[in-house]
Amino acid sequence: MAHLLGRPLTLLAGLIGFTGPAMAGAAGWSLEANVRDPSYAMAEPTSTNLNIDVVVLSCEQGPERRGLQLRLYLSDAGPLAPKVATTALKDDPRVELVVDGVSRPAELLFADNFVVVADSADGTMPLLSDAFLDKLQSGRRLELKFDLVQEPRDQAPSFDASAVVDLQAGVGSRAVAAVRHCADGSTQHLAETPRPSR
Repeated sequence: MAHLLGRPLTLLAGLIGFTGPAMAGAAGWSLEANVRDPSYAMAEPTSTNLNIDVVVLSCEQGPERRGLQLRLYLSDAGPLAPKVATTALKDDPRVELVVDGVSRPAELLFADNFVVVADSADGTMPLLSDAFLDKLQSGRRLELKFDLVQEPRDQAPSFDASAVVDLQAGVGSRAVAAVRHCADGSTQHLAETPRPSR
């Protein structure tokens, strides 16, 4: 199920215009730099047929608690779509999160310049469940499977696009653990809202 986010969510400092040398060819998770308690980690997909540039795990404040979001920042102005879309996109796309072959349904939520993937919520704030974060932290491979493109009328819905992240590359599971530490409330640092650089 897909939703538009009705209010602005925070963006991550340094993510707008980050596609320069600092991220070129980066492998695996990297943590927010120059802070004691990172509020986000990011990784480029190891493979994808979508316009996803980077996958971000970010610490966010919900109405009642802090939690983590999985955000997809796009390589163009959007919408989220296969790189070669031959037909129209669905009004109600779906996504599944697959860690080491074990699948769980999630929701897609669309903001202006990123997409949130979540399997739980705190009130209206989409978040990742602790059960999924445990799998993300201990897993080796995350695949996001998408059903984005309209099928012909006589064809059953099916997944038509994907993105894969190597969960052990870079700083690996330590990245997930570090951002979870932000969500446990022991630090005041949250993902920052940047000023767009134009």
